[in-house]
Amino acid sequence: MAERARRAAVADTVGLGGRHVDPLWGTVTVLRPLEAALLRTWPVRRLGLVAHAGAVATVTTQTYSRLEHSLGLLGLAARMAEDDAVARAAALLHDVGHAPLSHTLEGIDGIDHHALGVERVHGLRDVLGEHGVDVDDVQATLDGRRACVIAPRPGLMTLDHLDSYVRSARAHGRPMPSPAALLRTLEVVDGAVRTTPASARVLDRLVAAEVAYHRSPLNVLAVGVVRQLVRRWDGVPDAAAVAAMTDGELVAALLAHPATRDDARRFLRDPLAWDVVLASAATSAPAGAELVEAARPYLVRTLVAGEPVPVDADPEPGPAHWVVRRD
Repeated sequence: MAERARRAAVADTVGLGGRHVDPLWGTVTVLRPLEAALLRTWPVRRLGLVAHAGAVATVTTQTYSRLEHSLGLLGLAARMAEDDAVARAAALLHDVGHAPLSHTLEGIDGIDHHALGVERVHGLRDVLGEHGVDVDDVQATLDGRRACVIAPRPGLMTLDHLDSYVRSARAHGRPMPSPAALLRTLEVVDGAVRTTPASARVLDRLVAAEVAYHRSPLNVLAVGVVRQLVRRWDGVPDAAAVAAMTDGELVAALLAHPATRDDARRFLRDPLAWDVVLASAATSAPAGAELVEAARPYLVRTLVAGEPVPVDADPEPGPAHWVVRRD
């Protein structure tokens, strides 16, 4: 029956036919009326037009959207806790606060996806209420105040992390077992992923690879160029207007604005027209450069026999870099 349903379903992001099949995990989720309704709201639809990887999606094969990831999390949540309507809704809504290109613009003029997420989730109060779900329960789930299968667990791998790391690994061709086979070795305990020693080693390698990827010159370059261009607008449009854009709208605005159009076009045509320079190697700030500080990486641990396993990755922030346009 499950195999027939999988073949009949379509891997879309609109809930066609009342089902969603996830091509990564092989899960088939029968959508509840609330989930189908949420997929027709703009805060959720917009996520289909925001790259999960951020600016680096312009120069890598990691091009899937925040909505694909959110639907993946919904599929995992439904598998682990089929009847938890609040957790399922929260899975679809957990990323609605992201600005265009995800984390790329985080911090510019106060752009904060956590604060934006609270605002946008509460803007869906009526849709949630029409289907018997209280918005405050959804927010409590997202904040970790309500225990469930997608509750955040600082320092431990959650289903949100799991989908992110495995989906990224598939996009980059990193070696790993079949995600469906990996999923069969997992369970969730108080929001944390628990698995076998063998699967924990696989996930540990994926975490280390993701940390290295975020610190890579290519990721630093893409983030630095886009941040540099947006800062040139000097508040026009304002931060709220920028945060509400889709990726396409942001690119169109960069191409239209007199202060950014030439370099935006240049970046799209030749990203390697910019260099990445280790900040500690530069005696002073290069003219017109954007400093990209490496944030502390997402280092999360899985549980094996109830205990967190160590991660094979550097727990410290990486070095800072300047992103400089070549003359």
